Amino acid sequence: MRERLQRFMTGRYGSDQLSRFLSFVSLALLAVYLFTGWWATYIIAFAVILLNLFRTLSRNTTKRYEENSRFLVLKYKFLNLFKKGNRTAGGTRAKADPNFKIFKCPGCSQKVRVPKGKGKISITCPKCGREFIKRT
Repeated sequence: MRERLQRFMTGRYGSDQLSRFLSFVSLALLAVYLFTGWWATYIIAFAVILLNLFRTLSRNTTKRYEENSRFLVLKYKFLNLFKKGNRTAGGTRAKADPNFKIFKCPGCSQKVRVPKGKGKISITCPKCGREFIKRT
């Protein structure tokens, strides 16, 4: 029986993070239906289950991989909203240094760290070379 299932799933996409998320959503919707009796949640849960089944059995693996990648990008953007701490110019999570101020380059959006309390200064972007004036 196991070999038959393996042969059937050969060339199909299978399970990934998005399908696990869809399974969780469908279970949550079914729980809401059980406690409230709203038919709309039951219908939506059934549609999510069908979508999950379609994704799992799909042979178009490149499209499913792209969908999962987009989901992961959105997931990490959402999770980063709740993380504590400030980001420094290097992109790592650390306490912000009170002696420096961080500006974004208007040309390429590169973060540039400059010392505070120097008045109006001309800042040169290390990435694109554009100069811009800011008050520190």
